[in-house]
Amino acid sequence: MFCNRCGSQLQPNPILCPACGRRLGDPTGAVAQARLERHLRTLGMLWMAVGGLFLIPALGLMLFGSGLHVVVHNSEPFSGFFPFFLYLAGGSFMILGAGGICVGLGLNDRRPWARTAAIILGVLSLFHPPFGTALGVYTLWVLLADEHGTEYAYLARPA
Repeated sequence: MFCNRCGSQLQPNPILCPACGRRLGDPTGAVAQARLERHLRTLGMLWMAVGGLFLIPALGLMLFGSGLHVVVHNSEPFSGFFPFFLYLAGGSFMILGAGGICVGLGLNDRRPWARTAAIILGVLSLFHPPFGTALGVYTLWVLLADEHGTEYAYLARPA
């Protein structure tokens, strides 16, 4: 027996196609949403929101680091390293924020690279409690199930 939607071979008496999620034996031909498809849009939106939130301290640290010399006039501890450190920390937040926004957009557009990038950022975000840890766990829960690699590849292929 084969699925009418994707053509994959099916086990005897299946309810859903394991490849595309189509409900079999349904006369209307409705497609049952798999877990990945239900959670992918939410995950993309969360990554864009977190990326946007990372941009706020990034801009603040970079502006404060570049404007610190106006407030502190050649004071020895603040003259060289501290503004550079603030600017570097702000740049790191900027990279994380831009990465989160790009991953969120990629997940919403079902880009093939977005799953791998989201898994990497999900693992890195596990070390930022409490919200980063929650987002990391949610990302890994959605994207790392055994069948979701092939399901994401199916969803990401060009229409």
